[in-house]
Amino acid sequence: MLRWLAVAALTGVFAAPLPAAAQFPGKPLRVMVPFPAGSSTDIVTRILANSVSQSVGQPLIVENKAGADGAIAASEVAKAAADGYTLLMATNSPMSAVPAMKRVPPYDPVADFTPITDVGRYTFFILVHPSVPARTLAELIDYARANPGKLNYASGNTTGIVSSAFFASQAKIDMVHVPYKGEPQAITDLVAGRVQFMFCSSGTSITHIREGKLRALVTTLPKRSSLLPEVPTIAEAGMPQFSIISWAGLFGPARMPREVVVQLNREFVAAMGRADVQAAMERQAFALSPSSPEQLASLVKEQMESYRRTLRAAGVEPE
Repeated sequence: MLRWLAVAALTGVFAAPLPAAAQFPGKPLRVMVPFPAGSSTDIVTRILANSVSQSVGQPLIVENKAGADGAIAASEVAKAAADGYTLLMATNSPMSAVPAMKRVPPYDPVADFTPITDVGRYTFFILVHPSVPARTLAELIDYARANPGKLNYASGNTTGIVSSAFFASQAKIDMVHVPYKGEPQAITDLVAGRVQFMFCSSGTSITHIREGKLRALVTTLPKRSSLLPEVPTIAEAGMPQFSIISWAGLFGPARMPREVVVQLNREFVAAMGRADVQAAMERQAFALSPSSPEQLASLVKEQMESYRRTLRAAGVEPE
């Protein structure tokens, strides 16, 4: 409880609403999700949207607009009216990876958006199909080295792309990339054995892991996941230099009224403090991290530079 009060105090969420925001929201809000229905970001967004809609008395309509590593949804929100009624549940894909991977990015993640609050961190696992004779990260690396170019790996977002590229460069292995529009499509082919390896979020994969349809070798988090405590971290498995994080944050178009930003921050931070929301997020292995708008702005800048360094280390050049 003290943690939530501290965040509330930091963000000014107990301050009286300013007059210009007194009637906000007066109609339904749209929350754009840059990935397909059923993805981890979609699930997280719907949990929060349901809670916030009850507190503000207006529906929060979740719209899935997948494609271009999240850039399609991000571009649409960047061009929307800056009135607080169109929001983006962004991740490191559109806000960190796209600017780092494109020579001419379709938007500026700092100048073209208004940060509202950090939302949290995803748990990612390295998964293999049971046909792959590897039960540890070291065995996967040995298998890939013994079979260059024969291991097909899927990606459903830029976290998967960047993580796989960095992993391959550090392990000195040759794999074939099979990109997908989102994790749900990629995980379907991984379960079917059409691809053999994937960096995947827990929300999309946990059921398949528990049913034995997929094997989790490591988690990319700094500590083990409570969902699968028997699965070691990637650092424990011998790759401590792996430092890619996958995050989510709430944004609006640039130049939103400050009083509207404060109100939205207050509502979403309050939702993240509710026991039912926390329990639902824990089932997704999603770690909530509410923040001030300023803290989210700092995260965006830090992560953009981190992705640029990681991509250079992996030998990936901007397109």
